[in-house]
Amino acid sequence: MPGVLGVKPHVPRRKRLDHFINRWKWESRQKNSVDANLSIFGLWAYDATIALAMAVEKVGARHSSYNITGKHLREELSNTRLRGLSGDFHFVNGQLHYSAFQIVNIISNVERVIGFWTEKDGITKALTYTSTNMYSTSRENLGAIVWPGETTIAPKGWVIPTNKKKLRVGVPVTDGLSAFVNVTRDSSGRTTVVTGFCIDVFDAVMVALPYNVPYEYVPFVNHNGEIAGDYNDLVYQVFLGNFDAVVGDVTILANRSLYVDFTLPYTESGVTMIVPVKDKKEKNAWVFLKPLTWDLWVTSACFFVFIGFFIWILEHKENEDFRGTRAQQIGTSFWFSFSTMHKLEVFFPITDKRRSSFYLLDYVPSVGEKVVSNLARFTVIIWFFVVLILTQSYTASLTSMLTIRQLEPTFTSVQDLMMKGKTIGYPKDSFILQLLEQAVLSVTEGEKMVQIEKAWFGEKTNCPDDTSASLASSSLSLNSFWGLFLIVGVASSIALIILTSTLVFEHRHTLMHFVSEIYGYILDRR
Repeated sequence: MPGVLGVKPHVPRRKRLDHFINRWKWESRQKNSVDANLSIFGLWAYDATIALAMAVEKVGARHSSYNITGKHLREELSNTRLRGLSGDFHFVNGQLHYSAFQIVNIISNVERVIGFWTEKDGITKALTYTSTNMYSTSRENLGAIVWPGETTIAPKGWVIPTNKKKLRVGVPVTDGLSAFVNVTRDSSGRTTVVTGFCIDVFDAVMVALPYNVPYEYVPFVNHNGEIAGDYNDLVYQVFLGNFDAVVGDVTILANRSLYVDFTLPYTESGVTMIVPVKDKKEKNAWVFLKPLTWDLWVTSACFFVFIGFFIWILEHKENEDFRGTRAQQIGTSFWFSFSTMHKLEVFFPITDKRRSSFYLLDYVPSVGEKVVSNLARFTVIIWFFVVLILTQSYTASLTSMLTIRQLEPTFTSVQDLMMKGKTIGYPKDSFILQLLEQAVLSVTEGEKMVQIEKAWFGEKTNCPDDTSASLASSSLSLNSFWGLFLIVGVASSIALIILTSTLVFEHRHTLMHFVSEIYGYILDRR
């Protein structure tokens, strides 16, 4: 019993109770009673007798004929409250109500109170008759506990097995990835050291158990220290009883599940092929057209023609470069519009005596046709801005298409390898060989599996899963640049409106005279 915790009803110590206990012991000695100690049940019996007597007196006072019925007596007994030897004595729903309990710890066969539990406050170190309005279940509200074995450290539970035999945990010994399980010997060659990811996970799980389980790692080797078998043989040792468990990079397979139970997997498992890759991007003579989609090419060409025609409208009256024969005017307009692509100045280094730096020059036309009207200059500036963005985007897209490699695997399934007679390599002592030899791949990758997937999930869409696909650049479409063309259209419309308004204002007298003549002609015709 030393170290055991227990709960017992709390009986407040008072002089009345001490006096009653002393008198009880004296009466017991006079009658040569063997057991003179009073338990809580004796105190309850004494208080219950007093409560019953009080109920009988109350019922008898109301019924002078002393025809006491059980119903009346039960009702009166339920309403009776008294301060008895065991404390506050009363009934709730026909049951004796007890709101305070002692939490005791047995030390050297002696009870030691380490705390209390009350209906209102929960666990408390000291019993108070005023509620704290905070219900607590914290162990910190208890006194110091001495556990079995005279220790203050809380035990986890029973040691399994009871004969103190350690669990034999088998671990694989392979030449594969040592990060999962690695079995080595110390410098003396006598002690085996087992480390790795799986080992750390197993140790953490065993520490988290609510009870202590002694165990030891046993490498799966024969008497000569050599590998005793593959992973299937290692798992089968648990079924034979040679190992109590196996820890390592053991894959959950159907045939292994027939002999042992597996825990929940803590790492992802599966079969992955490592194959060469090839660049799926073909470089041909027309690759320079791929950076832009056909709609963007057509729209850009139309705006080049439109800008040339619009500049001709603005400059034809005042600029001699846009005059001449009809063929010369058309050629000059187109040449001016398309030549804006090479009329853009870039960063130019300028050296100063005090400092060296780069200055960004304005984008201005080079030697050739020049515009003289402000409206034309305004339109040309906007068009230069659009052409700059188009050319820079085209250059960047074409550069990425010619330099970034878009890789794809040369083989995508085992069937491809089998059809082309390729050799398949696999890690030593792994289950891959057995998996390739059985009706497994034919089911998981065959027509039956495809039919089942189609029935439940529909047609499967092909999604690129390699990282190089995310680096591939697609052609630029009109959706990315329609805002630029909108700006050019709005700017051209504003310039055209201003030009029309200016011409109307300058020739207003001629227009008024012309309108008057037309109006007079109409009246004469009537």
